Amino acid sequence: MPSAASAPAAEQRADSILSRPSLQSYLPPHPRIEQVKLLLKVADLSCQGAADFLGAVNAGLVVEEAVEHVFRWLYIPTSRVPGTRSVTLIIRSMDGVAYTTSKDLDSDHKEIHFSADYISDISSDRKKDEILGVICHEMVHCFQFNARESAPSGLIEGIADWVRLRSGFRPPHWKKKADGDWDAGYEHTGFFLEYLEQRFGEGTVRDINETMRDSKYEEESFWIDLFGHHVQRLWHDYGKELANDADEDPTTEQSTSPEGGASNLNTPESENANDTAADEGTVCAQITTREGQTKRLIY
Repeated sequence: MPSAASAPAAEQRADSILSRPSLQSYLPPHPRIEQVKLLLKVADLSCQGAADFLGAVNAGLVVEEAVEHVFRWLYIPTSRVPGTRSVTLIIRSMDGVAYTTSKDLDSDHKEIHFSADYISDISSDRKKDEILGVICHEMVHCFQFNARESAPSGLIEGIADWVRLRSGFRPPHWKKKADGDWDAGYEHTGFFLEYLEQRFGEGTVRDINETMRDSKYEEESFWIDLFGHHVQRLWHDYGKELANDADEDPTTEQSTSPEGGASNLNTPESENANDTAADEGTVCAQITTREGQTKRLIY
């Protein structure tokens, strides 16, 4: 876990942490993976979305591989992990994109509901990666800690999109931005977490998740204990880095406040293609249809 004393050395950012092998590549799989029962249910084989799903991915491996992505980036073999005992991926016709929920009688059994209608609307060149990316994001929700349900939802969603990013499923419309709030969620927060991972070293986001295992979330102490800085200072530093990157490469696309840090503007819509919360209409997706049209779905 990074300390204030070690910050100067840790802040020497790698040119591209994503381009080099991770320590996790050399570790054995977490023993808990084999204990989780993984199921796939396609509600209606006659619908176009179901056919597209089965034609785009290996149905026998897609759920297992998503679990492996989550464990690779959030845990090491000795980590304690949530007690999830089964995950069922359900492909069915529904509004929205996807959501993760627990079964009523036992929260250790999770269900990921993924819209067949959404799948059928994804352009053919993006279909496989988008399916894998959405499932990866939702699978994180089956196995991440949430500070006893007190963590900001934006941090929870940001970690899910960070795992998606690290797993190689970044959609082309994702952009690094430092306007609005750090915990706006999804890729907005996911890229911020990637900045922290590069600044403080490999395992940083894993430490953030681990810190949310047993304790309630208290914003000031949470970030200072981990990094020696308040999250608003870290967010400001992230904005400055984006501004510096833009100066070096004028073609870089990002958004920052005039001071190069976080502004007070709230973005009205999220641009990610991930999940719709099961119990509240949060969110949305931006997709390219087979006809080449861009649609933004908000629920």
